[in-house]
Amino acid sequence: MTKIKIGFLGAGYIAGVHAGILAGDERVEVASVHDVVRERAEQFARSTGAGVAHSSSEALAVCDAVYVTTPNTTHDELAIFAVEAGNHVFCEKPMATRLTDARRMLKAAEKSKFVFQVGHNRRFAPVYAELKRMLSEKHQPHSAHVKMNRGELVNPEWVGDPKITGGFLYETTIHMFDMLRFLFGEVATVQAIGSSHEYPEIDDFSVLMAFRSGMHATVASSADASWLFPFERMEVFCHHATIVTREMESLIYSEGLDGRHVERSMHQLSKEEKWGYAQEDRAFIDSIVNGIPPAVTAFDGFKSVELVDSVYESVKEAKLIEIGNG
Repeated sequence: MTKIKIGFLGAGYIAGVHAGILAGDERVEVASVHDVVRERAEQFARSTGAGVAHSSSEALAVCDAVYVTTPNTTHDELAIFAVEAGNHVFCEKPMATRLTDARRMLKAAEKSKFVFQVGHNRRFAPVYAELKRMLSEKHQPHSAHVKMNRGELVNPEWVGDPKITGGFLYETTIHMFDMLRFLFGEVATVQAIGSSHEYPEIDDFSVLMAFRSGMHATVASSADASWLFPFERMEVFCHHATIVTREMESLIYSEGLDGRHVERSMHQLSKEEKWGYAQEDRAFIDSIVNGIPPAVTAFDGFKSVELVDSVYESVKEAKLIEIGNG
């Protein structure tokens, strides 16, 4: 069997996570890596057996597929470059940090015959997969509350630099906007209030979202809330039932009128499985091998950027933002 040659643009932490997972997939070979910090690329190469490329073009030339794992604000240009060079692309989230760039990426991906998958790993995490199953099979949700906090924007230091992240919401909170759409469908309107406290950007948000299905949800996200567990939490309210996630560690649900509850724990899983990284990498390779659509499409990536952009616009303009269909 001819192996799929994988290249990496960016050799930071998340690149190492993906490369470690791919090393266990007999269908692929991690063949090339390029990073603007050559020492980082060389270290990545030593741990994976990849060749060090002197440029993005050189990395793409020897690969069938590429992982874009560079800083957020550079994703769009590199991903478009890779698509147009004839590579399958796995683009880490966010797909872009400006709506105009996300739209350009969407058009490029839709014109391409190659697989384009966006790295919204939460969709694959067993906690959220179980929540999705429960909502699909048994419980009809009518509202939800989401919390996605950080303890600080200091470590690593780049997480507090909007020139790298694109803004606080693009770094981690965007996962939950994608998750809300994944679970409850398209969003109709967004209204948000934001404030700045510790960092030189808006770092605290309260968001009200209405869905085309009739669902509504609140989202709270703060950059300096301390690392109180769980920093990521989703509460879904159904008819005489509540389902609560606690990071990617466990899911608790209660139904009926007596308050009894059941907990399903994911503690026994490895972090790569628990957080959905292993599953999303398998899904990407499956799409290439089997010629099937990716599990998280460019359109999904675009819609998550659109939601973040709408929140920022709502805060700036102090008004309700209507979300389009396209």
